[in-house]
Amino acid sequence: MNENVLHTNPAAKLILVVDDSPDSLELISSELMKYYEVHVATGGERCLELARRERRPDLILLDVMMPGMDGYEVCRRLKANPETAGIPVLFLTGRTAAEDESFGLEVGAEDYLSKPVNPAVMMARVRTHLRLKAAADYLRDQNLLLESEVARRLRELSTAQDITIYAMATLAETRDDETGNHIYRTQNYVRMLATKMAENPKYAVQLPRQDIELLYKSAPLHDIGKIGIPDRILLKPGRLSPEEFEIMKTHAAIGKAAIRTAEQLVGVPNSFLRFVKEIAGSHHEKWDGSGYPEGLAGEAIPLSARLMALADVYDALISKRVYKEAFSHEVARNIIVEGSGRHFDPAVVEAFLALEQDFIDIAQRFSDNDSELMATTAAPAA
Repeated sequence: MNENVLHTNPAAKLILVVDDSPDSLELISSELMKYYEVHVATGGERCLELARRERRPDLILLDVMMPGMDGYEVCRRLKANPETAGIPVLFLTGRTAAEDESFGLEVGAEDYLSKPVNPAVMMARVRTHLRLKAAADYLRDQNLLLESEVARRLRELSTAQDITIYAMATLAETRDDETGNHIYRTQNYVRMLATKMAENPKYAVQLPRQDIELLYKSAPLHDIGKIGIPDRILLKPGRLSPEEFEIMKTHAAIGKAAIRTAEQLVGVPNSFLRFVKEIAGSHHEKWDGSGYPEGLAGEAIPLSARLMALADVYDALISKRVYKEAFSHEVARNIIVEGSGRHFDPAVVEAFLALEQDFIDIAQRFSDNDSELMATTAAPAA
């Protein structure tokens, strides 16, 4: 019997029969054709070819003893290919020894049919395995739908989170002298620094990829506490008095307290809120302990805040304000290097020095224009 399609019915289940014996193919196919679409092949290579077609078989009846590639090897290859691994394979064989059946099951076959084939037994086994495959396919499709729905909901949640972040950051920014581009620059600086530091085994555990992304999203809220600073101080066009500056400095504690309240309302640990709290509350701490609000020193300062500290200061130095001209990158770099071990974590400074051109590129990409600058009239950032 030549290799061909014996019966075509796209609505019917597709059975592939593989046997090098024309008589066996004739017997098996004549029974299956009454209920199913039947394709046939007389060798292993042809079986693999047909199994990989766009419309794959729902079940394969596979002779074990064939010239060239035997059924065992064909089955191994079918099960090793993700595209065909789910197709049930029923071996056709005259070898009924227990060890033969065990070996066939080990290579991936679902069942055995002994030759000569009993038509009634064959049809019963075929129906059983088709039902099992249909159930497995249904579960797989339901899982895919569920995964797709979960992914969609997560995207919606992430988008809502991003919108909330930028809304809160914009609200804080409307009461300060800094342009929106300050937000974009500093969050990109933070991500670059964190990514670079993650290359060091000492920090790799502290900075997995997902946490770096959360740091990037958290950075815009570093000055959220300025919402609680009185307008007479926050919007003062001149230099602040020592008393006023002390009040300005409370914005870090205000921001931390606000996020801590949000954490309590949520009632469960939230890594995003943790990073926001760390950054808002501690980005004015200094490595030598002379910062505020708590006077933390060294690694007692959260790593997220140490990253934010350098990003925030660098951006303040290179940015033009109504009360000062912008410093060049070279001047800003020298100030930061001088502050290594005093204001800044030396490891963060080391990462910064390895990323100088990236900082310059980010600053140019999100540069302020004159209209943005002239629209700001507030006092210097604390």
